[in-house]
Amino acid sequence: MTTKIDISFKRIQQLAIPAIIAGIAEPVLSSTDAAVVGNMELYSTESLAAVGIVGAFLSALIWVLGQTRSAISAVISQNLGAGKLDDIKVLPAQAVYFNIILSFVVLGATYFLAEEIFILFKAKGMILDLSLEYYTIRVWGFPLTLFTFALFGIFRGLQNTFWPMIVAMSGAGINIGLDFALVYGIEDIIMPMGIKGAAWASLISQLFMAIMALIFVLIKTDVSLRLRFPLHKEIDRLVGMSLNLFVRSLSLNIAIIIAVKEATELGKETIAAHTIAANIWLFTAFFIDGYGAAGNVLGGRLLGAKSYKDLWTLTKRLNLYNLVVAGLLMIAAFIFYESSGLLFSKDESVLQIFYTVFFIVILMQPLNSITFTLDAIFKGLGETAYLRNTLLGATFLGFVPMIYLSKYMEWGLTGIWIAFGVWMFIRTGALIIKYHNTYYKLAKRS
Repeated sequence: MTTKIDISFKRIQQLAIPAIIAGIAEPVLSSTDAAVVGNMELYSTESLAAVGIVGAFLSALIWVLGQTRSAISAVISQNLGAGKLDDIKVLPAQAVYFNIILSFVVLGATYFLAEEIFILFKAKGMILDLSLEYYTIRVWGFPLTLFTFALFGIFRGLQNTFWPMIVAMSGAGINIGLDFALVYGIEDIIMPMGIKGAAWASLISQLFMAIMALIFVLIKTDVSLRLRFPLHKEIDRLVGMSLNLFVRSLSLNIAIIIAVKEATELGKETIAAHTIAANIWLFTAFFIDGYGAAGNVLGGRLLGAKSYKDLWTLTKRLNLYNLVVAGLLMIAAFIFYESSGLLFSKDESVLQIFYTVFFIVILMQPLNSITFTLDAIFKGLGETAYLRNTLLGATFLGFVPMIYLSKYMEWGLTGIWIAFGVWMFIRTGALIIKYHNTYYKLAKRS
């Protein structure tokens, strides 16, 4: 007899609320660095610009390669739903070691080319120097983050978002405390380190999170991280899903990198303003993605159990919840419109540019809520090829033409964020069409 899978309001909140808290921890790390260095007495605008450039590049690497988390979660949750969890005992360890090897390969390929990479971002002079100072320290946290993400994928597949939340909250708290202590210094105890202090704060917090996540996997689950051979037959599917998500995230980050490059070209005040807008956008995106995480976790399990009607019910509920969240975020953003910018910078020229585009970030929230909800559900369902194609289309048929049209029309930073709006609109439409044509029809037939 098939066990009924709980998709009640209570169960969704049990998964979503910890996922929201865990999700916003990553942008909190970057946003704290940006806010703290942006309020230094010396070189605050240049430092904020440098954190924005390096943050965009590292986020690109993390998002591109961190997609194995979703692949691990999907494979484990689908096997859990099908009652075949014992069949994949050796798979989690193989996936984790795959992440570790991949992270060091990429680190080695980029570390010695850092200056050339940031020159491509149009960084120069003091901004380039500060970018290199920040990057050469913070980059060593990259393997730690991918390792932590892989362990989070195991927890998600096992329908548990609580322990990742504890890890993420602890890491964010440590990062915030160290940012203030190391950037500004503590009289007679720690000398002010400036932007290097922000990098060390991030690195130390990432190390702490990796150790903490490892301990929780070992003591809170039955998953073994001992590497055993031969490779599991599901490793091919996991790698295939990861490659699709790799290409998807690559196209996503092409859009982000082009935006940073164009904003940098417009001047240090513009890239600083763009950094503020991007950090707030990322914060709201991860906040919304919490309910998406519940869809990712439960969606894969429902697919494994072939419970298509429940999958449709889950999808409706999650979209409704996330639209409410998006509405609350919009209200909060409008109320704190001016103070949001002041958290990051006191430079009037930076703030003036930021305030001209912040309303676009706010108005995108309903689109973000639908897109991120369906996107996460599709990851749980293993629809990585369609997600790949959707991002490729949205980036190269929507975002890229629009951003270069805006450059030709001299719309400045406003044009960059209009391009992001077009990008999200295409993604939303494509995901709705796919869901209707496949899973809605399966629900109606079952």
